[in-house]
Amino acid sequence: MNVVNYAKLGDAEIAKLKQTGVKPRLLLHSCCAPCSTHCIEVLADAFELTVFYFNPNIFPKDEYLKRADEERRYLAEAHPEIGCVVADYDHDVFLSAAKGLESAPEGGVRCGKCFELRLGAAAEHAKANGFEYFASTLTVSPHKNCALINEIGQKAGEKTGVKWLPYDFKKRDGYADSVRLSARYGLYRQNYCGCEFSSRTPPNGE
Repeated sequence: MNVVNYAKLGDAEIAKLKQTGVKPRLLLHSCCAPCSTHCIEVLADAFELTVFYFNPNIFPKDEYLKRADEERRYLAEAHPEIGCVVADYDHDVFLSAAKGLESAPEGGVRCGKCFELRLGAAAEHAKANGFEYFASTLTVSPHKNCALINEIGQKAGEKTGVKWLPYDFKKRDGYADSVRLSARYGLYRQNYCGCEFSSRTPPNGE
């Protein structure tokens, strides 16, 4: 079985772009401010970035807004040159995608549907607003299925015509770096992924 090195693929694409001296626009789907920290450090030299906060899985609404506010605060303090798009809260769209999968283990098929929802929306927003690339912070987490996220991102990119940047942001101590940067900026770190089901079902691993 061949294991794809997504970090190597992403690094190759970034190196190629740096040689051209042109910085294309990239829409970075972000699940939260702590996860976006390291990812932005990796991408900022090669792309003109905009953060896209679209996470209708998060429950309750106060939690969604708290994470959105932290995203805005972090960008204002650390990267004021980076724009931030925060989607309106619509938990019903997630519940519709997760219907029948409420009891599935965390990390399983329900999470795949959630990735499809969020990355699909990111790809559509990127297409509608003239971005050449899109990516996601989701792979910085050691609890997320990196291969699945990249496969879903690639399919969403092919559907919309926007290029998906393959990556595995947890590689080379990416997760540890996100923890360090979160501490530096005093960022709120939640203790569950987001939905009401993730807070009560055991993880299924990668």
